[in-house]
Amino acid sequence: MTPKLALLGGSPVRTRPFTAWPIHGQAEERRLLRVLRSGKWGKLHGPEVAEFERRFASLHGCQHGIGVVNGTVSLRIGLLAAGIRAGEEVIIPPYTFFSTASAVIEANAVPVFADIDLDTFNLDPRAVEAAISPRTRAIIPVHFAGQPADMKALMAIAKKRGLVVIEDAAHAHGASCGQRPAGSLGHLASFSFQSSKNLTSGEGGLITTNDDALAEACRSIHNCGRIPGGVWYEHHVISGNYRLGEFQGAILNAQLGRLEKQTRTRDHNGRRLAAQLARFPGLFPQKRPADCTRHSYHLFMLRIDGQAFGAPRAAVLHALRAEGIPCSAGYGFSLPQQPMFQKKAFGPYAPKANVDYRKVHCPNSDRICREQGIWLEQNLLLGTQTDIDDLFRAFEKIWENRETLAAKRKSGKLA
Repeated sequence: MTPKLALLGGSPVRTRPFTAWPIHGQAEERRLLRVLRSGKWGKLHGPEVAEFERRFASLHGCQHGIGVVNGTVSLRIGLLAAGIRAGEEVIIPPYTFFSTASAVIEANAVPVFADIDLDTFNLDPRAVEAAISPRTRAIIPVHFAGQPADMKALMAIAKKRGLVVIEDAAHAHGASCGQRPAGSLGHLASFSFQSSKNLTSGEGGLITTNDDALAEACRSIHNCGRIPGGVWYEHHVISGNYRLGEFQGAILNAQLGRLEKQTRTRDHNGRRLAAQLARFPGLFPQKRPADCTRHSYHLFMLRIDGQAFGAPRAAVLHALRAEGIPCSAGYGFSLPQQPMFQKKAFGPYAPKANVDYRKVHCPNSDRICREQGIWLEQNLLLGTQTDIDDLFRAFEKIWENRETLAAKRKSGKLA
């Protein structure tokens, strides 16, 4: 007998909470207290941020790491360091957080949207080729959900066209492609340590690169335009104080000790769940290319084709939550449809954008936003085999009750 959905009065699959996030312990406490008692709370005087920069950069296959206040700033600094000028174009995906686009505008450049691949959720190199114009200077691929973008194809395009590639690796701590770590695949990369991220200090960001000149430019921009050998009150470029603080550095050093094991766990559990869910018609977990040697699973992403599955996304999400599974639809609409772009509300920034964003449509991104995307957050993948089995069982239960669920939804008996 098919078990009744919790939404309709049955017992939920899951009654226990999943692994809480963030995870912390004595290692964080020791380092924080050491910073507190030292009185050296800023990056310029303490050892924590410098240590973290070295360790994180090395882990991600890079010679240079520059710790900054957040991931948005790290993208903007990367654009400035790369020499992007006012009115030049930067190609970005429409399916990403607002900051990927806002950083481009704050560099006084023009965001140009190229659609994503429907199966990988990452920037489609063919769409990038089609979006290139004489004013294009850079590409920002996003390693969405923690799966590296098609960097081989994108770097080939960039080399042919003389473009700079800045990886938005906000989701990709510990991920790798062809055994090369995310963060070392482009000319520069931007990481975020915001509260939800797989490596977190509440807020914070970091730039990685193997280019000495780009690293020197980033260090100057994040440190009020100072240069090595210059005097203290001497400022060479437009810049600011974007330095990461020692308290964040202390937490990140402790968190970094957990990252390798946590990433292995997420990758293992994510692979297993993807294989299980792919059995159901109409469910499409994020497609993993053969050269993705490690997915960091900041999100477990999947698409649902409501017609093929037998129930629409809204009803499935409602049912999942009733079964004790935290989940969401993710972004409600693609970035070009954000009010800022629709109105070109760019504040003091005035990129010479001839683009009418009201006419920009990215069909794959739009479809995922409007009707198909489902997100499960990274902490759900940090648990045991039983936790992953519960995720599968919730989807299985909904599949078995899909006709009843769809009928209730159609009749208006479900919100």
